[in-house]
Amino acid sequence: MLAIFNKEFNSFFSSANGYIVIGLFLVSTGSLIWVVPGPFNIFDLGYVNLIPFFEALPWVFAFLIPAISMRSFSEERKQGTMELLLTKPLSLNQLVFGKFLGCLCLSLIAILPTFFYLISLSELTAENVTIDYGVIFSSYFGLVLLISCFTSIGIFASSVSTNQIVAFIWGTVISLFLYFGFDGLNSIAIGGSQLYSLEYFGINYHFKSITRGILDSRNLIYLISISVLFLALTRIQLKTLSE
Repeated sequence: MLAIFNKEFNSFFSSANGYIVIGLFLVSTGSLIWVVPGPFNIFDLGYVNLIPFFEALPWVFAFLIPAISMRSFSEERKQGTMELLLTKPLSLNQLVFGKFLGCLCLSLIAILPTFFYLISLSELTAENVTIDYGVIFSSYFGLVLLISCFTSIGIFASSVSTNQIVAFIWGTVISLFLYFGFDGLNSIAIGGSQLYSLEYFGINYHFKSITRGILDSRNLIYLISISVLFLALTRIQLKTLSE
């Protein structure tokens, strides 16, 4: 598994692709929360917190992570090296986790520079105003789980197609639906009432609970289960290909 992880991780930085992805992420998020006027701009919000940052990230990662993971298995299948990987003394679990961890680590590296936002926030804060660092670090913890969910979805999408663009589209669509789709369905009135319970099936509900500083085990279990589910689906897909 370590060899698969190293291959996947190093492939991002063997060319300019990894640096471009991280650069685009930092420029896009930095612009949204510090420069571009709108609902994600910290100055427009007027509160000393990073809520706009964590509200903007699902939109960014729903496109960025599928772009990172789209080549994981699609490229292997397209180049004909997938059969070679399946014949090596590696279990399907090791193969899937190696690819998953490689993509996950790149996304985690991308968010590391955003800790400097805390420094900027503290410099902009008045002397009599305190920053709730507990909520911020809880939000970062939830962000790691969110990245894990989107990465597992992207890995699964990559395993079902030999075309990277198709894998990217599938990964993005599934990620957006699981994050925002249930909220939309929840707002539909049926028989004069709304299906309020549907929002609990969406990632948005559980991620927002964590970003409010609520580390409820139900939210953690839900997000971890999404990652496990799509990794299991990826394993099933690879097992089908190997037969």
